[in-house]
Amino acid sequence: MFWTTTISSELFGTYATVTTVKSMIVAGLFILVPAMIIVGASGFSMGHSRIDAPAMAKKKRMPIIAMNGLLILVPAALYLSAKANVGSFDTRFYTVQIIELIAGATNLILMGMSIRDGRSMSRRRRAAPRK
Repeated sequence: MFWTTTISSELFGTYATVTTVKSMIVAGLFILVPAMIIVGASGFSMGHSRIDAPAMAKKKRMPIIAMNGLLILVPAALYLSAKANVGSFDTRFYTVQIIELIAGATNLILMGMSIRDGRSMSRRRRAAPRK
């Protein structure tokens, strides 16, 4: 939602719209970050002993998703909100915006792959004969 709202506001909105979106994204981080931590922890708890290929792929992706979020997406959101709130839509703003959009798209792709693998794992589990 953050990604599509950013694209929409940048392409079709005014500077005021972009500023509002950037502020709302920062506010949303207070819900998103804890939710992602809970999802990651519960996923690790449920799959820590699994060694099948989909589970291993998910385990490899999770640190990348987390680091991308913590080291790129959160700081970029804070920076862009601060810049937008003072009306500074300069080259640095748009450079960081592009970096944020690429990092966000990367996370969306990686999370989509993890969802796909999770569904595959649950289908396999349902299809397994019961003991």
